[in-house]
Amino acid sequence: MASRPMPDDWQRALVVAAHPDDIEYGMAAAVAAWTTAGKEVHYLLATRGEAGMAGVPPETAGPLREEEERRSAAVAGVTEVEFLDHRDGTLVAGPGLRRDLAAAIRRHQPQLVVTGYFGAMWTPPGVSPAYVNSADHRALGQCVLDAVADAGNEWIFPDIAEPRWSGVQYIAVQEMSDPPHEVDVEAHAATAVASLSEHRRYLELLSDVPVEEQAQQVIDMSTLTEDGGRRVGFRLYWG
Repeated sequence: MASRPMPDDWQRALVVAAHPDDIEYGMAAAVAAWTTAGKEVHYLLATRGEAGMAGVPPETAGPLREEEERRSAAVAGVTEVEFLDHRDGTLVAGPGLRRDLAAAIRRHQPQLVVTGYFGAMWTPPGVSPAYVNSADHRALGQCVLDAVADAGNEWIFPDIAEPRWSGVQYIAVQEMSDPPHEVDVEAHAATAVASLSEHRRYLELLSDVPVEEQAQQVIDMSTLTEDGGRRVGFRLYWG
C-alpha cells in the first residue's frame, strides 16, 4: 500500500528521544519541514547521552552532548529542548519513566507526539545475523505510547502537579521500511545535514570521516527513496 502524507491538523508537536543525536538521524528532516510550515516543535530527551562517547567520562560527555543537542535543535527551528536526566543506557520501561513522560506531555501540551523506531531489531525480518536496537530505544518507545494515555488520566499519577492533557491527536513512530505515512523532506535535507553536523565532537569520535560527510551519508541513508525523492516515514497511532 502506498504511503499517505502525514496529517497536518495539529499545531504543536513534542518529539521524544532517548539520547542526543537520535532525532538527527533522520527525524530532524521532518522537523525542519514542520517548523518551516509554521508548526511549533519541542524536543524531550530522556537522557543526556553521557554514556555514549568512548573515552570521555560521563560528567564531561553529558554537558557536551546537551549543548550539541541544543545547537542541533536550533538549526531545525526548535527552541525548546528539555532533558529528563534519566541515566543513559539504563532506561527501564515502567511506571517511573511513564510518569516523567506523562508530566512532560502535560507541560508541553502537544497535539502530536513523535518518537523513534523502537522495534527489537534494526534489521529487516528474516535477516540473520541481525542488528539489535538499543535497550534505551526499546524501553522509551513503549513508555511514550503509554504516557500519552497517562497524561490524560488524573488518577494514574495523581502526584503530577500539571493538569491533565488529553489533547494528543496522534502519536507518530518513525518507520524505516514501508511506512504508512510519510513527510516529504526534499527541501529540507540540507537542514537535516546541518542539524546532525552540530553533534561534532560525538561524530568525530565515531569516525575519521569528516563530520559533514558523515552527516550527509546518514541523511541520504535515512531519507532517500528509490525514485530519488526524500521522505521520512512514520506509523501513526491515535492519541
